[in-house]
Order: sequence, then structure tokens, then C-alpha cells
Amino acid sequence: MSAPTKPFLLYTGPTPNGFQVSVLLEELRAINPSIDYDVHKIIISTNVQKEPWFIKLNPNGRIPVLVDHSRNDFVVFETAAILLYLVQHYDKTYTFWFDPDKDPNNYSEMLQWIFFAHGGVGPMQGQANHFNSFASEDVPYGKKRYLEETKRLFGVLEMRLNNRDWLVGPGRGKYSIADTKAFPWPNHTVRIHKYAGVENLDEWPAVKAWVERNEARPATQLGLQVGR
Repeated sequence: MSAPTKPFLLYTGPTPNGFQVSVLLEELRAINPSIDYDVHKIIISTNVQKEPWFIKLNPNGRIPVLVDHSRNDFVVFETAAILLYLVQHYDKTYTFWFDPDKDPNNYSEMLQWIFFAHGGVGPMQGQANHFNSFASEDVPYGKKRYLEETKRLFGVLEMRLNNRDWLVGPGRGKYSIADTKAFPWPNHTVRIHKYAGVENLDEWPAVKAWVERNEARPATQLGLQVGR
């Protein structure tokens, strides 16, 4: 294998989880040009992520996975863990997160919303996608259950984003990895609404405006093209 030419190697594909990491990498690169990465595209429909070589990187057989060549090829899997790893090591000015020592309350709120997205809206919408478009048999209960739960979780985001620009921070908030983590799922709903069963975000105007706010970020736009 040839020597790496860039500090990071990202194994990813065009999924909401994959975009979370590529968006943050692009946001970091916008403020620090030394942040650069190679992409190894994973086509999940081929199940390459279940092959032994990939399982060595991520025992769970999921994307994305980040390899940090600048730290002895340290491997990080799980999107929330990757986001936290990147800011902890490469965002010393706290541009995209909050200082846990000097700003512990906002740091805690950031973690809360990251875990909300990691364990809530993402998995529920993923199940809605599956039962509406990919299940081998029609399961009305599954369709209804996960569509309703996805909508409920969008309602939670709507309450939080009422009179706010971003999920965490004083006043109207500041853009942080909590937004990076949560944004790609509602964004994905708009792009492939036929899979999840949610036609648009009109029912949640604050969420819709937040998605548009995220999309307007130039670095985020670059991140959303990675792995396609």
C-alpha cells in the first residue's frame, strides 16, 4: 500500500451518517487548510462494509470510518465519536464546539443534542425509510410506527429551534457539531421524501429554516457532495 498523501482517510458513502463527517471535515478545512482527507467510497449495497478487511476497522460493519494518519493511523468509527474526536484534536479555538471546562453547560447541551440525533431521529427515520421502500414485505404497522416517530422527533427539533438559529449556545445559538450531527437526517427527508414518507418540512417551519440555514454554508455544501 502506498504511503498516505493526506492527514485523514475517510471511508464513507452518500448517506446521512456519512455526510455528517464529510461536512465537519469541510467546515474544519475552511478554517484550517491543513485539514485534508482522502475518500474511500463504500457502496453499501455491495456489502463491502461486511468484509473482513472493513470489520477490522469497524467491528459493527457500518460507515463512516475515519483513519487519522497524523496520529499513528488511529481509527475512529461511529459518527458522534468521529465528530467529537475531530473537534477535540483539531478545533482548539472551539469554533464548532464548546469548551467543557469554561462552558460546561453548553458543552453538556451539545452532547445532549448529539445523542438525541444519534439515538433518536437518525435511527427512527432509517427505519421509516426501510419499511416504506426497502422491506421485502408490506408491514403497515412498521410503516406507521416509524413514520409517526420520525414526525414526533421532528416536532422535538421544532420546539428547540423555535426562535433559535442553531441547536446549542446562548441567544439564538451558534453553529456546532450538534447541528452537524442532526441536520443531515431532515435534509435527507427533503431529498428522498418518497423513502421516508414525509413529503416536506412545511409542518415544521423552524426545522425547515434550520435545514436551509445549514445548506447555505459553503463548506457544508462541499461536504454533501463527498462519497456520491
